[in-house]
Amino acid sequence: MTLLEHVFFLLCVALAAGAQTLSGFAFGLLLLSLTSLLDIAPMQDVAIVISMMTLANFLTVFGWRWPELDWKRLMPVLGSSLVGVTAGLWLLHTLSGSMNVLLRILLGLTIVVCAFILVHGGAMRKTVSGPSAFASAGLVSGVLSGLFSASGPPLVYLLYRQPLPLPTVRNFLVIALASNAFFRLVMVAGTGDLTWGIMALSLEALPVVVGVTWLVRRYGMGRSVEAIRRLVCVLLVLSGLSLLVPGLAALVR
Repeated sequence: MTLLEHVFFLLCVALAAGAQTLSGFAFGLLLLSLTSLLDIAPMQDVAIVISMMTLANFLTVFGWRWPELDWKRLMPVLGSSLVGVTAGLWLLHTLSGSMNVLLRILLGLTIVVCAFILVHGGAMRKTVSGPSAFASAGLVSGVLSGLFSASGPPLVYLLYRQPLPLPTVRNFLVIALASNAFFRLVMVAGTGDLTWGIMALSLEALPVVVGVTWLVRRYGMGRSVEAIRRLVCVLLVLSGLSLLVPGLAALVR
């Protein structure tokens, strides 16, 4: 990467971190879409950086102290996520290289669908969903983690519709996303794709994520949460379409 590409990469990280802090989601999807559109770094490398940032977020939130967790509902998610991450990484390696156009189309489609799901949410349930619902969400989350290191949307959609205390939901999400990131990093390291260059890129991004998160929490949290969520979703849809439309056009030529 050139110096200018590093600057643009950090700007993308800052924008994604700000959107994540204001809206509660979108860091991975937004960073992947922006870096793919600008062709700054390979999608696979950026996905690893996102996994590293997810683990850093876990340590920032909890340190070395584990919170009280709903293990009854968390275990189906973790078990199915492990299967999903494995399948997602296999898909990523299959579609990389000569089928890179298909990978960009899949990323664009994923971003658009996730944006619509997150903005429309869904009605709050009167009772907590059963283990099969949590396992299904974990499986889809794992596949998205393996492909793009963007495992949040399926779990966000499921959990924020449950009649559970908000701290329980947040702790659940942080643990589940960090677990997916850990599974993914272990598998990536096993294939030799976790290089020193990617680790350096992660260290480069970390202070930007921490700094932007602190600034937004201190000075930018007075805005309407719903308006910000919709703005972030519009940005996601636009970036997703920017990947999807050219990819489809290239495919039909």
